[in-house]
Amino acid sequence: MSSGQQRLPAYVSERRKAATGTHNVQTRLRQLRDAPGQQARYALTEMRDPDAAFARWVSRAPLWLRTLSLRRDLALPLVVLAVQLTGAAVSDGSAHVFNPPHAVGALGWVLLAAGPVALVARRRYPVPVLWVNVAGTLPWSSAAGWAHISFIIAFFAAATAGKRYSAWLALAICFAWTIWLAPLVYGYKIPPANDALLLAGWTVAVAIAAEAYRFRAERVAATRASRQIDQRRRQSEERLRVARDLHDVIGHNISLINVQASMGLDLMDSQPEQARAALSAIKSASKEALEELRTMLTTLRQDAAAPRSPAPGLDRLPELIELTRAAGLSVEAEVAGKAPPLPAAVHVAAYRIIQESLTNVARHAGRARVMVRVTYDDTNMHVEIDDDGTAPSGQGTPIGTGSGITGMRERAAALGGELSAGFRPGGGFRVSARLPVGPAP
Repeated sequence: MSSGQQRLPAYVSERRKAATGTHNVQTRLRQLRDAPGQQARYALTEMRDPDAAFARWVSRAPLWLRTLSLRRDLALPLVVLAVQLTGAAVSDGSAHVFNPPHAVGALGWVLLAAGPVALVARRRYPVPVLWVNVAGTLPWSSAAGWAHISFIIAFFAAATAGKRYSAWLALAICFAWTIWLAPLVYGYKIPPANDALLLAGWTVAVAIAAEAYRFRAERVAATRASRQIDQRRRQSEERLRVARDLHDVIGHNISLINVQASMGLDLMDSQPEQARAALSAIKSASKEALEELRTMLTTLRQDAAAPRSPAPGLDRLPELIELTRAAGLSVEAEVAGKAPPLPAAVHVAAYRIIQESLTNVARHAGRARVMVRVTYDDTNMHVEIDDDGTAPSGQGTPIGTGSGITGMRERAAALGGELSAGFRPGGGFRVSARLPVGPAP
């Protein structure tokens, strides 16, 4: 031990020196990188390696440029660019809508290409893209007829993105320029009224189509949002159901285990056989709790494997009563009426209500006698759990502020039933539930 303590300071000192040396090396590398000669060397390396230069340029580009999708963002502008340039070239360098034929100058070819290129940013900057395309239709040297293709697409992008006033203003400016302003500026004849009405009809049709598309997109978005809200509500209800089940399983079985452990400790020396029976009851209660917890966790994980045990129902009521009797409670059960075919949810709710009621008796009423009654009629199943435990002061007042009774009420209400819990006038406590035998309305 002493030799190890002597070697430890020397080892720490060596590690510190190594770390200092590494820090110095990193500092020298940064200085060399920032030196003017090294920057020139990097530039020469990029000239020799175009791939490295391109990768460096891409890393400096804005995030939206680096995340462009070929199918969603680039395919349409490429197609429009090819159509406009090809159309202008095939028409022998002249293109017109309502103005006289004229040659397309250098500026016209630039504007024909600028409109489709600007469409790449139509999702992020719809209004600037729209005005770039409006500008492409104005000069006399442009092929205005072909430039309107990219303008219409930019108008749709702005209108459906919520920029409706900018889109309508651009459409109105384009219409007024084509029919009245361009003839006045460039000195040719104003188109006849029939052409103006035809263009007005096409303009209104484009505007109506954009509004219809926007309305449909808003309905789809609203439907998607409603579906997400419903999904979150179902998830919340499922979490609440799982929380109730966990409360019932853990609360009931841990309460029985606590009672049996206390009994076993008291009887360990005087009555070892009863202590052995208490330990056996603890083993059974813990095994049942583990099985139910495994089933719940399998559901939460969405495991493909089948649950290890079925959901508990009234068919397991005798087993529940025997397990409670082992904890020292005197439990009797009565069933009246003919049981109709019950939904699984009713089975589970009745079982959990009885289980939670017996847990409360074991916790708060001591060694009380309990009577469990299950009564069937044509429309409902009635469950009553009475005990003769000593009621505290305030006898006859209903209680129900704990999470256990609240959970029982929620189970009954979820099926369209009701539950009441409170102290009986003659002493003891009563839980009474009515559960419809059919599905909840």
